[in-house]
Amino acid sequence: MTVSSGKRRQPSLAQLRAFAAVAEHLHFRDAAAAIGMSQPALSGAVSALEEILGVTLLERTTRKVLLSPAGERLAVRAKAVLDEVSALLEEAEAVRAPFTGALRLGVIPTVAPYLLPTVLRLVHERYPHLDLQVHEEQTASLVDGLHSGRLDLLLLAVPLGVPGVTELPLFDEDFVLVTPLDHELGGREGIPREALRELNLLLLDEGHCLRDQALEICREAGRQFKGAGRGPSAEGGGGRRVGAPVTTTAAGLSTLVQLVAGGLGCTLLPRTAVKVETTRSSELRTGSFADPAPSRRIALAMRAGAARGAEYRELAAALRESMRPLPVRVLDDAS
Repeated sequence: MTVSSGKRRQPSLAQLRAFAAVAEHLHFRDAAAAIGMSQPALSGAVSALEEILGVTLLERTTRKVLLSPAGERLAVRAKAVLDEVSALLEEAEAVRAPFTGALRLGVIPTVAPYLLPTVLRLVHERYPHLDLQVHEEQTASLVDGLHSGRLDLLLLAVPLGVPGVTELPLFDEDFVLVTPLDHELGGREGIPREALRELNLLLLDEGHCLRDQALEICREAGRQFKGAGRGPSAEGGGGRRVGAPVTTTAAGLSTLVQLVAGGLGCTLLPRTAVKVETTRSSELRTGSFADPAPSRRIALAMRAGAARGAEYRELAAALRESMRPLPVRVLDDAS
């Protein structure tokens, strides 16, 4: 057996971070700006890494930067190493001082305006050393961010049914029907779900989970839609009653409610949004559904086995208590 007398040089984290940044941006200036390094230092770090590894990682031209075949393969490894180091530091920080450092929270748009005041108040009062960073995005983007490590925790509607994600239920809330002032269902209680079959219903744009929930509620009431595209039209079949087409959509609940106030149709709102959205116009009325009313469940979601999992569970318990004054049914952590 031959034993080498010299020690093999090891890449530094700075070199791996520089290479990963260039591999992501394929531009030295953008990569340097992304990781806070000067462009000459970044170029030198990548060159040193190539020397240590004995392979060419980049193909440099006057116009652009390309990954070599070896660079394509090793960029994946470099990112994995950096992710593991980040996880190591995160776990050490969590053990050393719970509820300190950054917490990147993703929130869906149909939750953010109505629950963030409660969340922010709780964090400010109980966890003053926690650096809460809020990102408002649609569900698919949030889940991608959680899986990639860009986000730590999500606040959104469940179930997600996504492998590798643990849900911490917070509460259930009913939907209410929002109508123009002169609508026959305005202000009524005990509205049967079947009334949704024939309403001119206004929905959010595609990508919002609230849109999918509203469509599912309508289907359960016996209303059928063609496909799941923008502005679905109604269709018959199977002996089930058919409602009016859904032809108008909006990017947010505020716009949706103003369309209702303008007489274009009706919509469904979660109860937590009613106070904020319906007090802006005197041309609206709300009606409640007969029990069991259509509802949605809101939860925190984290990566399964997250290093700060115990903190997130404690935060979920604190949020449940903070949300008891809201018009919701708070759940216990076994739900």
